[in-house]
Amino acid sequence: MTFTPIGPRFSLQRIALALVFAWTMLLTMPHARADDAAWQALENGGIVLFRHALAPGTGDPANFTLGDCSTQRNLNNQGRADSRAIGQAFQDKGIKVGRVLTSQWCRCVETAELAFPGQVEEEPVFNSFFQNRSAGPEQTRAGQRILEQWSGDGALVIITHQVNITALTDIFPQSGEGIVVGINNGEIEVIGRLRI
Repeated sequence: MTFTPIGPRFSLQRIALALVFAWTMLLTMPHARADDAAWQALENGGIVLFRHALAPGTGDPANFTLGDCSTQRNLNNQGRADSRAIGQAFQDKGIKVGRVLTSQWCRCVETAELAFPGQVEEEPVFNSFFQNRSAGPEQTRAGQRILEQWSGDGALVIITHQVNITALTDIFPQSGEGIVVGINNGEIEVIGRLRI
């Protein structure tokens, strides 16, 4: 057996870089599998709850008026680009969209229209209850009933708010993130997350 010394080609920096790469791959593999399961569920007519795309701030101004976007927190340029990217991802994956329901808040309607033009229906059940927490339990039950009844052709896409998604799934989604769910014995089951 001949011993071959490690030469400059195999420096400690290269070994460290290889280890970092391997570690990164290991950490992202479960995430990639979850994404694959989420896309597969949508391909099979599943349900996704998207938090509206980026609209800087929290809550809404004191003078908030439904239907008047000038009184609301709205998407910024990044939010608009992210909304278009959501729609493009569905096209790239060949996901048929059966129905798109959205909160009536301008930031949700705009997210939905930019992602899925011409397919959007406003659904008040998915309006934010951030500033009226007492409405949360009934809206959440009504939202779950809509999810339970879904059996359409194509995926059901819902554009709503963090507070609504958290109430349904116990997940605090990022702006523009989608939570893919299914219904199992009357309970919402999280299948995966889409960060587009």
